Amino acid sequence: MALIPPVFFDCVVAIGNPQAGSATNWFATGFVYGKLIRQLPSGQKEYRTYLVTNRHVVVQLKVVRLRFNPLGSAPAKEYDLVLVDGQGMAQWYAPTDPDADVAVVPIDYAQLEREGIAVKFFGEADHSATRARMAQIGVSEGDFVYVLGFPFGDVGGSRSYVVARSGSLARIRDTFSGTRRDFLVDVTTFPGNSGGPVILKPEVVSIQGTPANGLALLIGVTAQSINYLDEAVSKQTGRTRVTFEDNSGLSIAFPIDYILEAIQHHLSSIPSTPAAATTGGTTTAEPTGKS
Repeated sequence: MALIPPVFFDCVVAIGNPQAGSATNWFATGFVYGKLIRQLPSGQKEYRTYLVTNRHVVVQLKVVRLRFNPLGSAPAKEYDLVLVDGQGMAQWYAPTDPDADVAVVPIDYAQLEREGIAVKFFGEADHSATRARMAQIGVSEGDFVYVLGFPFGDVGGSRSYVVARSGSLARIRDTFSGTRRDFLVDVTTFPGNSGGPVILKPEVVSIQGTPANGLALLIGVTAQSINYLDEAVSKQTGRTRVTFEDNSGLSIAFPIDYILEAIQHHLSSIPSTPAAATTGGTTTAEPTGKS
C-alpha cells in the first residue's frame, strides 16, 4: 500500500557543492517541477521543466552538482549545473519578495531522458496545489504531510534513495489569509532537507461536512527548521555557562505560488521564439503519472 506515488521519489534530487578532486558536499535537496505551457491538439501537455530548491541554497554558488539514478540498477550519475553565465549573471530565478526562500533553475529534462536517467517531474496541472487550490479542497491544520529529502547529506550509497519523513500541517490558515508568506509543518528537518518537497498525504476519510482529498499533492518547498535556544545556568554564579540550540520539530515551508512566480520571471526574460530554442527547452513527456 503506497501513500506516496513511487515515481514522486524520481522527482527529487540531491544537491551538492563540488569540492577539490571528485568529492562532493551533499548539502541540500531539490526537485523537478514542470510548468504547463500549453496543451497540444494531440492531447499531450507541453511543460517547461525546472529544478526547484531554496534561494539560500544557490545564492552564493556558481555551480551545483545534481545526483540522479539511471534506469535499471546502475550507480547514480552526477551532473554539474552552472548557475551563472559568462558575464557572471545568475541563471536562477526567484520570487520578488526577498524573504520568499524559493529559487528555480531551468533544466533540460529531455536530455536527462535521452541519457537514460530515471527522472520524473511534478506537473503543475496534475500533481501540485497552490494556496487557492488547497483552500478549495479544504486543507487545514492537522492534515498529514510528508517531507522528502536528504538530511545530513545522506544520499543513500551508490544510488540515490530519498528519506521520507511524516508529520502534519501545524499552521496554514494565516497563509491562506495572506498574513504570512510561509506555512508551518510539524516535521523535524535537518541540514540537507532544504529545498525538498512537501507532499500532502491522500485521505479517503474526513469529518462530516468537510471534503476528503484522495490525491498526493505537492504543496510546498521545505526551507528550514525552527530552532530554539536553551541555557545551562551555573548553580554557583547564576550565570549562563553554556547555550544550546535545539530543533523544535517545526519547519518552515513556502507554497507552490512562489515557484510559479519565480518561473514567470524566467519566462518573461526569454524571447518569444519557439520554446525549444530557449534555456532548458520544453518537453511533452508525461509527468509523474496519476496519483
